[in-house]
Amino acid sequence: MDTIDLNCDCGEGFGPWTMGDDAALLPSVSSANIACGGHAGDPDTMRRTLRLAHTLGLNVGAHPSFPDLHGFGRRVLPMRPDELTNSILAQLGALTALAKAEGVRLHHVKPHGALYNQAAVTPTVAHALVEAVLTFDANLILVALANSALEQVGRAAGLVVAREAFADRAYEPDGTLRPRQLAGAVILDHAQNLAQTLMIVREGQVRTYDGSLIPLQAETICLHGDTPAAAARAAFLRRELEAAGVAVGGLQHG
Repeated sequence: MDTIDLNCDCGEGFGPWTMGDDAALLPSVSSANIACGGHAGDPDTMRRTLRLAHTLGLNVGAHPSFPDLHGFGRRVLPMRPDELTNSILAQLGALTALAKAEGVRLHHVKPHGALYNQAAVTPTVAHALVEAVLTFDANLILVALANSALEQVGRAAGLVVAREAFADRAYEPDGTLRPRQLAGAVILDHAQNLAQTLMIVREGQVRTYDGSLIPLQAETICLHGDTPAAAARAAFLRRELEAAGVAVGGLQHG
């Protein structure tokens, strides 16, 4: 039987402002990536999300970003590598302090937004991110876009890397995610989400936006919590995957 991890980005509120419905979404996934102050997430939101994820028995990871609250981490900031490493370290430290208060141990790191996309194609950004993870805790799993620079740099540094693919994002022919500002970048149809996920899990390939097929193997599939009907999409995907004989389970080390 095939097995795949389902992860979601969550805890993406700040103060009175909320993004997504974590309480409805998290029961359908096996891993939670919690925002830790860079693009979203204040101490109360982080601790509340940690508690919920822990109660549900999920693998809990950090979701750091460029320090860009105003732009929700979706803008590229011109930072020196050491500045970026330090910012990521501070974000990991903040979430870890609150996780300790809840009796939770961090399991993985998955970058967010522009940081994720830049690390996928820019080795200097990938190295800055990997340096932060190595310095903080080399036992953390690094979640990286499959076939990306971040995957290569992380493996070369000795980290355990989980290759990630997406149920709700379209791909370009070079294997990168279709930019959000372009038509068709976000896939909202549940049947398409399922079909894309099953193709990745069973066939090790994905159909790109232009219709071509490219190889794509992954250990974890992401669902974005900030898309319309995210909770319903996650519940549908988990139910249909399991009905198709694909087990949903958390990432393992090694």
